[in-house]
Amino acid sequence: MARRRNSSAFEDIFGIAAMLPWWVGSILALLAYVILHRYASADVPTNVPPGQIGEMVVGQMTKTLAFYGQFIFPLLLLAGAVASFLGRRKREGLVRDVAGDKSGENLRALNWSDFELLVGEAFRMRGFSVTEAGGGGPDGGIDLELRKGSEVFLVQCKQWRAYKVSVSVVREL
Repeated sequence: MARRRNSSAFEDIFGIAAMLPWWVGSILALLAYVILHRYASADVPTNVPPGQIGEMVVGQMTKTLAFYGQFIFPLLLLAGAVASFLGRRKREGLVRDVAGDKSGENLRALNWSDFELLVGEAFRMRGFSVTEAGGGGPDGGIDLELRKGSEVFLVQCKQWRAYKVSVSVVREL
């Protein structure tokens, strides 16, 4: 069973943006900048009665966090959008290369991670919603989660250069 790795909030935001279509990540980056800029440029009253100093401090902290966040979050989201765009192009290129090679040599030359991307893209082309859940290694468990309607299918990719997959491997899945 694959272990979940610990990640920071920044890695999580980047990862989410990379999973979304590139244009959604770009729109989210713009929205994040607009919303955070509104808070970063808001006036915080400095002359307050003694009983409201805590509210002033919270307001100033919010303004400071929004100031830095208005640059950091959109950059993370844009970087995720670029990763999404480049990943999409890579997947389309894999399909094009393998489909154009009648000898099958391009398919046999793929490494395990590109093979998983190719299988996922083939299912996307057939109308499935694909979540790539690869465990970070060649045998990390479930590689793809497919959804079509209310049905869910789990896929474990095996790229073997042999013609047959043994029964024990199928039982493992």
